[in-house]
Amino acid sequence: MLVLIRGAGDMATGIALRLFRAGLSCAMCERAHPTSIRRTVCFSEAVRSGACEVEDVHAVLVPDAAAAHAVLARGEVAVIVDPDASRSCELAPDVLVDAILAKENLGTRIDMAPIVIGVGPGFTAGADCHAAVETMRGHHLGRVYYEGSPIADTGIPGLIGGFAGERVMRAPADGVFTGFVSIGDTVAAGDICGQVAGLPMRSTIDGVVRGLLADGVVVHAGMKAGDVDPRCVPDYIRTSSDKALAVGGGVLEAICHFSELHPVVSGRDDG
Repeated sequence: MLVLIRGAGDMATGIALRLFRAGLSCAMCERAHPTSIRRTVCFSEAVRSGACEVEDVHAVLVPDAAAAHAVLARGEVAVIVDPDASRSCELAPDVLVDAILAKENLGTRIDMAPIVIGVGPGFTAGADCHAAVETMRGHHLGRVYYEGSPIADTGIPGLIGGFAGERVMRAPADGVFTGFVSIGDTVAAGDICGQVAGLPMRSTIDGVVRGLLADGVVVHAGMKAGDVDPRCVPDYIRTSSDKALAVGGGVLEAICHFSELHPVVSGRDDG
């Protein structure tokens, strides 16, 4: 079974890892200039370097659907620069997952694949997708909605190590981002971790840099540009989050659910 995932950031990558390890083939669509923060756990890094690896799973940048088939046949993840999935749909995926996390639907339709799954706010099961998966931390994280929509975006980051919005670093101005630290570095509250248009971007808490935009990314004032983890556990920097894997489990549930309802999608012939 082939799954096409819109987006290749940390959430989309966690979903891909869970599906890949369950035996599904995964191709991913990404923009030409990714804005991923947790770049050590994002298959979007293949866009920058041609290939990358997350938790021993290899992803390769490919120019088109034909090249994607060769990468998938080798047991690797294919990444295509195709933000609207217009060219990637030539792969004729069995499943399309929208994991862009834009808090709104950026063009995904229920007729784009036999099974269409929306991740996070902005999707309504039965309207623009067959199922939607909850991304809000808490009791409902990873829950699959076969009717209705996930919880609306609150604009407040999830609580990690006792901190929510404080752990996020945001661009101080419009312009081009330059980082002064690296992912994995230890920082203290007040440390300058980057700059935009000559203005400093500071950490507001002590911790380890969990995510940081790549140098040269064009940003706007207030845009998320970094993330500091107060737990200071190095392994968390290199592995997908509990949230991403929980959401990935929800996506896997939805795929199994609809594959049972529509056996032809899973390649079975029940006579």
